[in-house]
Amino acid sequence: MNNNNHNNNDLFKHKILCSKCDKEMKDSQMLKNGLVLRTKICPKCNDKIIHPSDEHDYNRFINLKNKEYKVKMRLVGNSYAVSIPKEVVSFIREQENFFNDVFRLCFEDMNRLSLNFGIQNNK
Repeated sequence: MNNNNHNNNDLFKHKILCSKCDKEMKDSQMLKNGLVLRTKICPKCNDKIIHPSDEHDYNRFINLKNKEYKVKMRLVGNSYAVSIPKEVVSFIREQENFFNDVFRLCFEDMNRLSLNFGIQNNK
């Protein structure tokens, strides 16, 4: 997640008591739509809370995911280029520890291309 928002004043680093059963919540993580979210979970009742900055990043991701962008394909030399909206690239840069300019592009289905950022193999 976005490490720029994490500092020594992070309340999630402190003891948090469950609001339902007053037990100390334990550090945990959950994977949601490919994003790792820091959580606290109650060992007694399994109540969970998500780190506020991770939840904010997740909501931004959902907002971007639900948008549809109309982009043009342009001939550049012997290849075609498609613009990626700035807000998408900005979000990816904030989430990745590194961001390089080489991506993985593959044909998924007959009318579907996939562009993968980072080094993960999502197949």
